[in-house]
Amino acid sequence: MRIRATVAAVSGALALSALAVPASQASSPSFALTRADAAPVISKVVVNGGKPIVLGTTATKKVAVSITASHSSGIDDALVYLWRGRANNPNLYDFGFHPDADRARCKAASSTTSTCTLTITVDPGYLWNTNATTWRVYAGAWAKDGGATLRDSFSSVRFQRLSRLTVNASPEPVKKGRTLTVTGKLDRANWDTRKYAGYASQSVKLQFRKKNSNTYTTVKTVKGSNTGTLKTTVKAVQDGYWRWSFAGTASTPAVNAAGDFVDVK
Repeated sequence: MRIRATVAAVSGALALSALAVPASQASSPSFALTRADAAPVISKVVVNGGKPIVLGTTATKKVAVSITASHSSGIDDALVYLWRGRANNPNLYDFGFHPDADRARCKAASSTTSTCTLTITVDPGYLWNTNATTWRVYAGAWAKDGGATLRDSFSSVRFQRLSRLTVNASPEPVKKGRTLTVTGKLDRANWDTRKYAGYASQSVKLQFRKKNSNTYTTVKTVKGSNTGTLKTTVKAVQDGYWRWSFAGTASTPAVNAAGDFVDVK
């Protein structure tokens, strides 16, 4: 029975510290179990297409993962966990998210190399705001001859709190040369309260797109309030779309508001 069989029945977040980790693995980033030949080699792990995992307040996200590994006997199975460890001992597992299925789907590229895929369902209900950071990626691969390689920190993936951005330009319509007031709000998921809250004091760009153009141009940069609200004024010159654009931070992804069209008379 493999390690994954021990945890397959657990749903949602997994208390990884409850698992028995071999001493040789706990003291090293790579642990290999072999019976006949050299251990399998894991060459690549891709989590969520290489992008951060962005989560709102309640909706779960099914994250796709692929593991490429090779061995002279071929690859039989693979495994990935997403986990966080304690700062004073990164090899001591705190908690994480495990695969949805007991086995990965492996497709052979040759007699020795396969790419195995699986999904991991991530639930923000298990997260706190402090979890919007870099997580470790635990990866394992099993050869057809029974040998295995387990790496507790093969790579990493970032978790982010979903951001939202609104815009309103008024009055509509407006006379050419008159003042146009553009407002909006930047907020993001709060995993502590399971609600959305304003993202305070962030720099956000005000952008404009001409009516028959596909390109937005930055007009000015505005700093939001302590509740995430945005407000500024501009001169109305021509028909077009106004939007706010946020570049994002380490814990929060970039986001653009949908353009608000203003008819200039």
